[in-house]
Amino acid sequence: MTLRIVVADDHQLVREGLRALLARDAGLDIVGLAADGAAAVRLVRQLKPQLLITDIAMPGLNGLEATRRAVAHEPATRVICLSMHDDQRSVVTAMQAGASGYVLKDASCDELHTAVREVAAGRIYLSPGLVGGLVDEIRERLRPESTQTGPVLTAREREIVQLFAEDLSTQEIADRLKVSAKTVATHRENVTHKLGVHGIAGMTRYAIREGLTVVVASCR
Repeated sequence: MTLRIVVADDHQLVREGLRALLARDAGLDIVGLAADGAAAVRLVRQLKPQLLITDIAMPGLNGLEATRRAVAHEPATRVICLSMHDDQRSVVTAMQAGASGYVLKDASCDELHTAVREVAAGRIYLSPGLVGGLVDEIRERLRPESTQTGPVLTAREREIVQLFAEDLSTQEIADRLKVSAKTVATHRENVTHKLGVHGIAGMTRYAIREGLTVVVASCR
């Protein structure tokens, strides 16, 4: 049975490279390529692939948010996240978003094929070396005194935090999301209140810490 795959990465060379690499396997069919998270979600909804392979750090709509939305719309689509980050927080966040696999970008071609086969078979795959750290993170979260409850942002609020962190203005964000500038300003006020931060600098620090963006913006 042919496995239908959508690949998402904001770098064209990476997208094309992944397509060429995966296409060597006759059982894999790359049915769509996306340059950002929003396009990835659209392709998942349209094409209903069995697998989405997505970079985590993408502008506009990052891979974590794309994973959340793709899985929400198409629960049968499984997701492998690609990342250069090997810290436990990034892995746990990806798993919480709905990913079934987490592969580091310095992985070999053979490892990527292994990840695809494992995730397609309904199993979880993590790059070697990540499992120990993930176990430590789970143990920490299970400690009775551990405080893991933080502010809960809506999908739109997370999106707006990312866009502000990427140095877009209120009007630019409004134009991108096709809403009014007043709506964006209201979301911004709600976010700063929830996070207990002041201004875009505080939101940017939160976005970087939570893996919503890797872009360090200038502070307005």
